[in-house]
Amino acid sequence: MVFTTYHFLFWFLPLCLLVYYGTLRIKVAWAPALWLTIASYVFYGWERPDFLGLIFFSTCLDYACGRVVGNQESRFRPLALGLSVVGNLSLLGYFKYHDFGMESLNDIFAMFGQPGFAYAHVALPVGISFYTFQTMSYTIDIYRGEVKPADSFVHVACYVALFPQLVAGPIVRYRDLAEQLRSRIHSWEKFGRGAMIFMCGFAKKILIADSASRLVVAAFDVPPGNALNAWVGITAYAVQIYFDFSGYSDMAIGLGRMLGFEFPLNFLSPYRSRSITEFWRRWHVSLSAWLRDYLYIPLGGSRGTAAKVYRNLFVTMLLGGLWHGAQRTFLVWGAYHGILLALERANGKKSYWSFLPGPLQVLPTFIAVMIGWVFFRAPTLKAAGAYLRTMFFLGEGASTSILGSAETLDIGLTVAGLALCWVGVQSDRLVERPSGWGRGASAIFLTICFVIAVGHMFFQSYSPFLYFQF
Repeated sequence: MVFTTYHFLFWFLPLCLLVYYGTLRIKVAWAPALWLTIASYVFYGWERPDFLGLIFFSTCLDYACGRVVGNQESRFRPLALGLSVVGNLSLLGYFKYHDFGMESLNDIFAMFGQPGFAYAHVALPVGISFYTFQTMSYTIDIYRGEVKPADSFVHVACYVALFPQLVAGPIVRYRDLAEQLRSRIHSWEKFGRGAMIFMCGFAKKILIADSASRLVVAAFDVPPGNALNAWVGITAYAVQIYFDFSGYSDMAIGLGRMLGFEFPLNFLSPYRSRSITEFWRRWHVSLSAWLRDYLYIPLGGSRGTAAKVYRNLFVTMLLGGLWHGAQRTFLVWGAYHGILLALERANGKKSYWSFLPGPLQVLPTFIAVMIGWVFFRAPTLKAAGAYLRTMFFLGEGASTSILGSAETLDIGLTVAGLALCWVGVQSDRLVERPSGWGRGASAIFLTICFVIAVGHMFFQSYSPFLYFQF
């Protein structure tokens, strides 16, 4: 199920909230968590019920392993931890990387003139990358002594399947929700702020991200033809992916607050960064923190020689790229950012344009990020290479302008989105304004945007979130 559909807005969400607040009156501690688990399974299995078995198996595996890992006297703790990690990564590896692995193997055989293997396509379960990382962090954090095992299976099942952030994050660790699963604060003020941030994310997705997507399609689905088209296309993609993903994160955080939960922020105005290092502190914060704590630091982190630190950065970003998708383009995107981070580390964690006045450092950082986005968006490395050549005046093609054939409204909303990236107020700050006319004005503005976005939703074609494919 998708947040930006009428059956979620007008059927699932009202029913879910009505029953949920009814369970709070029941004198059974685990009743709200049980209902949220059931509702989340309905949400996740709406179109593919067969995928529910995977998330249930992963939950059972980590609950059982967590019980063993949490017993400090058990000599099977390392074995249970290993079983959890291997089991989760095996599921992720098979469903996400099976086709990529077989394709790569067949390419190797083809290089030597040998026939490849026939294989059946494996469907990718939506959100498997996100909930796999979450369930793994549960057992790892128990092993490290950072959190105790859950009191009941229901709490673990609720944590893993919690529908607001199940499909596309933010990646929430169990230690952040452990106490909230047992007890959390509900109030009309908290519910209202949650509704406001949900409306903000909804408007960001429908009005800005989906408008920018039409410019992106015009540039990437056919050769852009000239440098202007190529730069318009990749700039529009930078707007699309930011407002699409941050819009989802806003909706997840807003829904969480409506249910009494507090989820961590996932975006901190990343396009205002003055270096790639700063960009990764601001972009997809929950993934960056996960990769740092569970991959970069175990590899050695910033300890050791400079060469080892650069290696750790590169490997972390390379695997981070592979996490996003089973394509060579994502590997190159991860390697690209790994190299940039290593170069900045060698320069004292500063960009090579740090000599510029502060605000002027934003533009070269943004350009460097957009070059990386070409690999993220292009279907193949060959297509990415052709697109980059066109961006830098080395391509050939027609000179028809994308802007000349695009809808004026799409162009205007994309430009507005680009401006908001640099001068707009962050969603959380817009909602958290002190009481009085400021909050009232924000509420009125967001309500108007939300109503307009709902109207657009009914008249546009189905548009899933970009990160559903990851």
